Amino acid sequence: MLKLYNTLTKQKEEFKPIHKGKVSIYTCGPTVYDYIHIGNLRSFTTADVLRRYLEYSGYEVRHIKNITDVGHLTADDIAQADTGEDKILKKALAEKKTPEEIAKFYTEAFHRDEDAVNILRAHFFPKATAHIPQMIKIIKTLIEKGNAYEKNGNVFFDVTSFKDYGKLSGNTLEQLKVGARLEEHPDKKHPWDFALWLKADPKHILQWDSPWSRGYPGWHIECSAMATEYLGDTLDIHTGGEDNIFPHHEAEIAQSECATDKKFVNFWVHTRHLLVEGEKMSKSKGNFYILKDIKEKGFDPMHLRLLYLSSHYRKNLDFSWKAMDQAKANYERIAEWIGKLKNIVGDAYTRPESTARVAYMQPLQIFESAMDDDLNTPLALSILYTLITDTNKKLSKNKLDSNGASEAFATFEKMNKVFGLKFPEKETEILEEVKKLADERLESRKSKDFQKSDKLRKEIEKLGYVVEDMDNSYKLKRSL
Repeated sequence: MLKLYNTLTKQKEEFKPIHKGKVSIYTCGPTVYDYIHIGNLRSFTTADVLRRYLEYSGYEVRHIKNITDVGHLTADDIAQADTGEDKILKKALAEKKTPEEIAKFYTEAFHRDEDAVNILRAHFFPKATAHIPQMIKIIKTLIEKGNAYEKNGNVFFDVTSFKDYGKLSGNTLEQLKVGARLEEHPDKKHPWDFALWLKADPKHILQWDSPWSRGYPGWHIECSAMATEYLGDTLDIHTGGEDNIFPHHEAEIAQSECATDKKFVNFWVHTRHLLVEGEKMSKSKGNFYILKDIKEKGFDPMHLRLLYLSSHYRKNLDFSWKAMDQAKANYERIAEWIGKLKNIVGDAYTRPESTARVAYMQPLQIFESAMDDDLNTPLALSILYTLITDTNKKLSKNKLDSNGASEAFATFEKMNKVFGLKFPEKETEILEEVKKLADERLESRKSKDFQKSDKLRKEIEKLGYVVEDMDNSYKLKRSL
C-alpha cells in the first residue's frame, strides 16, 4: 500500500483516492518566460514517477499541469503577489516580441525538455490566459463571502478571514512580520493580504476586462481556477517544488477553501531543492544549468533522469559533474546488461506478462515495497542493481538460460515502467536464412504472386521477425 509524505500533515500517510481506482494530480507547471532549469526538471520528474507508479499500481490517473503565461511577477517569493514586473511581459519588452510569442517559444522548449527526459505528457496543459473567466468567477465568490475586497480596481484576499492560513507552511499570521522587502500596498487592509486582481496601467500589454477594472489576475488565483476547472473542488494530489509551499500553495489553499467550503487538496507532495555542489543554483554564481548545458557536456538526458532517481525527492540533490559521471556509468551498466540478456534470449524471447520464477518475483516485491514507502527510488534502483549483479554472476558461470534471461528482462521492464529510462535500440544481425526468405518474398511481390508472398511472410514470422514492406524494398526487425 502506497504511503506518501504529506506536506500538510508533516507525516507519511496511506494514500487513498477520493474515487476508487482513479487519481487526480495537479502539478504547478512553468512560467514560460525562459528555459526551465535542472531544478525544475527534477520536480517535474518527481510528479512523473508518482504518476507512473500509480498507473503501475492499477490506478487511472488524470494529470493536469498548467502553463503560466500571465500574472507571475518577479518578486514571487513575497506573499501578496502584487510586487514586481510580470515576468513574461518583462521578457517580451527585452526581446522586442509580443508576450504571446515569448510564451509560445518557451512553452515549446519546455515540452521538448520534458520529452527528452522522458516525462509523460500531462493529459492537459491549461494556460492561465485562457482561464480568465474562471478566475473572475472565483474572485466574485470570495468578495461575496467576505474573504476578499476591492479598492481602486484592485482586489485582495483578506488573510485574516481564513483561520487556517499557514497550515501548510507553518507561516501563520502570528509568526509573519512585515520585513524590509514587504512594501505595503496603499489599497490593502493587511500587509500579508495577497492580490487576486490588479488594475493595469493603460500601457500594460496584458490586460482584460473585469467587474473591478481592466487588469490582470494575481499569480495565486490562476492555479486554483485551473485546478478546480479540470479536477473538481477537491484534488487527490498536488505536486510542486518546495519553493512553492509559501506563499503560492498557501494562498491556493486559502482562496480555494474559502470559495468552495471544501478541502482543496488531500496530499501535498513537494520536491526539495536541487543544489550545485552544496550551493543554491544562481546565474550570478555561474552554476545555473538548463538541459542544453547537460547535453553540451556530453551527457544524455537519461543520465540526468537516472541522477534524479538516485536521490529521494524529499532530500536535497547535490548536483555536480562528478555525480553526472557516476550516473552515466550506472546507465551504461544497465544498458550493457540489457544487451547481454537480449543476446542470450535471441529468438526465444516471448515477453512474458509476469515472471513465474520465485527468483524474479522477489526483486519485484522488494521494488514495490520501496516505491510504496514514499517513492523511495534510490532503494528501488538498488534492487535493480542487485538483480544485475546476480544475473551477471550466473552469466559468468553459464547458468542463465534463455528462459531465465527472458524473465530477468521482463522484471526489468516492469520496474522501468516506473523508472522511465530509455535505452537506444541496437540493430541486431539478421539471420541469413531470414534475409533469403525476405528477398524471395520481395521478388514474389514484384511478380504479384501474393499467395507465395503471404506464405513467405508467415515463415519469416515463425523465425521471430516482422517484415515491413516499402516501395521495391523491405525492412526486417525482431518481433518482440
